[in-house]
Amino acid sequence: MTFSFDAYVTAAHFDRAGRAAFALGDGTVRFESGESVEAHDGAVLSACLPPKGEGLLTGGDDGRVVLSTPAGAQEIASLPGKWIESVAASAESGLIAFAAGRELHVRDPADPAFARVFAHEKSAADIAFDPKGRRIAVATYGGVWLWYARIADQKPVILKWAGSHIATCWSPDGKFLVSAMQENQLHGWRVADEKNMRMGGYPSKVRSLAFMSKGALMATSGANGAVCWPFAGATGPMGKQAAEIGYDEAAMTTRIAARLDRTWLAAGLDDGRVWAADVTGERLVPLKSEKGAAISALAMSPDATRVAWGDEDGNAGVSEIA
Repeated sequence: MTFSFDAYVTAAHFDRAGRAAFALGDGTVRFESGESVEAHDGAVLSACLPPKGEGLLTGGDDGRVVLSTPAGAQEIASLPGKWIESVAASAESGLIAFAAGRELHVRDPADPAFARVFAHEKSAADIAFDPKGRRIAVATYGGVWLWYARIADQKPVILKWAGSHIATCWSPDGKFLVSAMQENQLHGWRVADEKNMRMGGYPSKVRSLAFMSKGALMATSGANGAVCWPFAGATGPMGKQAAEIGYDEAAMTTRIAARLDRTWLAAGLDDGRVWAADVTGERLVPLKSEKGAAISALAMSPDATRVAWGDEDGNAGVSEIA
């Protein structure tokens, strides 16, 4: 199943109803079932699943956070004049968070009166809830800041590392935090003692991170294949080497998708191709062999049987992993 949307594909997700949903640069959210929702007056900049229910939560350059379902769009928050560069939600705590400029905003859909705003010295590039939905990590210049989501007045824990941090994620056990940097490298911390982990050796910028295999592996883009770091044990990847799956000297991976409880991962390349692989047997399955614009969005279904992809030219599709 393929689509031509004529707009940059910002994100792809499978919602809780099992549908593929695509967030686009023209402000729409498109569902594989055919519905098109006018979510934003401008481009969609970020997207995630809502804390519960179906549909897609998006942030736009119109300053709005919107929940889109096939039935239509519902505004969750509005900050006129701001860009919503990152959105995150936690099924565990029911909270929604979004970044606008130097501010992190936290809202509770179940309590319209609840709102928290946390300020940073530099722009907040990416945000991520911890596994329990209680703390939020914010990637920014000079490191990652950690906030308790519900506490109004607090000093953040600052995990410092020089440089610009552009993406972040927690390990599923909450013990490690990893960030992708403007340079061609990752940086990690063991949260309990703030011990640093340097994770370099990438030929290009890492834009996509995903944990899989019940947290034993973290897969990333940024190389000629999918780079898989071992996270089993108390020390995580410290002192360990990463493995690379699907090495292809002719292309770089731009996006990775995986599911936490599965051993399959999918990779999107800068020449438009998409493949999936089972890391236990290193079986590689081509999903999109035709070359084209770089893959800009990628998602794997919860049962790891389907992959949704989108590219910079507005082409998209849903492929079965045979």
